[in-house]
Amino acid sequence: MRARDLALEIGTSEAELLGSRISKDIIRLEGDWAELIRSLPSLGPVMVLTRNEDCIHEKHGEFNNISIGPGHGIVLNKDIDLRLFMSHWHFGFAVSEDVASGRRHSLQFFDIDGQAVLKVYLPKDSYLKPYFALVERFSARDQQSLLDTHSLPLGRENAADEDLDMVNFLTHWENLKDTHHFFGLLHEFGVGRRQSMRLAEGKFTRRLGNDCLGQLLESAVNDQTSIMCFVGNPGCIQIHTGTIHKTAIMGQWLNILDKNFNLHLNQNAVESVWEVRKPTSDGIVTSVEIFNEAGYCFCQFFGERKPGKTELSGWRDIVEKLPSL
Repeated sequence: MRARDLALEIGTSEAELLGSRISKDIIRLEGDWAELIRSLPSLGPVMVLTRNEDCIHEKHGEFNNISIGPGHGIVLNKDIDLRLFMSHWHFGFAVSEDVASGRRHSLQFFDIDGQAVLKVYLPKDSYLKPYFALVERFSARDQQSLLDTHSLPLGRENAADEDLDMVNFLTHWENLKDTHHFFGLLHEFGVGRRQSMRLAEGKFTRRLGNDCLGQLLESAVNDQTSIMCFVGNPGCIQIHTGTIHKTAIMGQWLNILDKNFNLHLNQNAVESVWEVRKPTSDGIVTSVEIFNEAGYCFCQFFGERKPGKTELSGWRDIVEKLPSL
């Protein structure tokens, strides 16, 4: 069984499961996580994995262009593109394990609740000398103490619909200049992200059929339209930018299976899918946002876009052809 599934079955977290197996093959790490991340270019080509409950995002590439300030960081290049929220980085492990393909080495990081934030895997026959040097440098002095995990706070409740100034809320939405300001808009009005989809339906949002995602990805493959795919958790958002070439449905999982990018999306977890339009100084930006039953947006798709450039017309055409609910 995968470690995450086994931990769930026995009623613990993945980090606590690793912590209970400390040995020469599972080593607890400690120290300045920002400094550790700045050291990752020494590992050369790696595979990075970011996931949440319902979606797994895997990218191959190298760490560079790293910038980490108080509380947050960025790894910014075409292959490995990450947004890091360092207050959610609490536990780290170096893991060596035998898998079907042979001996595999990784660095794995977890939130205070024991859920995975980011995992970095070395390919076979990779840069083992700098990997073991990094592990030695950041090994915790105390390898045996129990992990002190806690549940993450639930966050504030959304404002009730009847308490909102809807005209003002939609006017602010209409006057957005940057997609990154959308989070601030929701926070300012006390509106949840999924709640905002419903409130703006018919003006800035359209509810799509839950089974539209296969069509979305197939169209992007057929037209070779360059997309962006965001998957995140409280501690990390991972982004793919580029064309995709191979998709497949395996049971409940919708997959992208490219050489340097894999996505595994649990279609059974989809509660709603929305087309979302956000005004910017460069014109309308269109996204497809996917929510689970808890109201968490666990995956987002955009057309590839650079600041100062308008949205790809091919992407907008793909989204417009998706069926409404």
